[in-house]
Amino acid sequence: MDWFPLLNSLRIAGISTVIIFFLGIFAAYYIAKAPRMIKGLLDVILTLPLVLPPTVVGYLLLRVLGPKRIIGAWFLSAFGIKLTMTWWSAIFATTVVIFPLMYRTARGAFESFDETLAWSAKSIGLSNTYIFWRIRMPYCRQGILAGTVLAFARALGEYGATSMIAGYTPGKTATISTTVYQLWRTNDDALAFKWVMVNLAISFVVLLAVNMLEKKSGRGLRKGKAGV
Repeated sequence: MDWFPLLNSLRIAGISTVIIFFLGIFAAYYIAKAPRMIKGLLDVILTLPLVLPPTVVGYLLLRVLGPKRIIGAWFLSAFGIKLTMTWWSAIFATTVVIFPLMYRTARGAFESFDETLAWSAKSIGLSNTYIFWRIRMPYCRQGILAGTVLAFARALGEYGATSMIAGYTPGKTATISTTVYQLWRTNDDALAFKWVMVNLAISFVVLLAVNMLEKKSGRGLRKGKAGV
């Protein structure tokens, strides 16, 4: 059994999760503080990939990054780099698809933050940077971690956009999802089932981790209320 699809899926999911971790937190923090109308508009734009079919996301990415499109053609002529049909092309797809998960979760965590803690910290001269990393982030860490784990799981199982922008080449661009489809298409049900079980096992572990984080977060909130 060739384990390349698993290793490739893990590196694609890992890299895209790191990217959206910082982008999602940045967007969530500033948009949560924005005026209501601006927040609503940005919410719609940033959450759109969550409700669009993945194949539509893949198509739109091809319209932008394809070798005959503006950005794709420029990279190809200037650097000799093709932005599609490589293993790392899938990172573009997974990043776009999973960003709304991280953004929405982080924004919800930031909106639940007790701002009186930040005001109290400012009153004694603490900087905004210190408040963000030492007070706000620890307070919201359970929600942010849950969003990160969910985003990683979604990236690991992404198929539609990934298959369109990265394709399927054994040993080069194959992921678990694209491998399952190709094995099913070629009537290799036995091997396809093995990959399905691998994916189920990973998904089970991820969801178990999310549940543990949620329970831990709930206990932390109860303790905080009891202390008050």
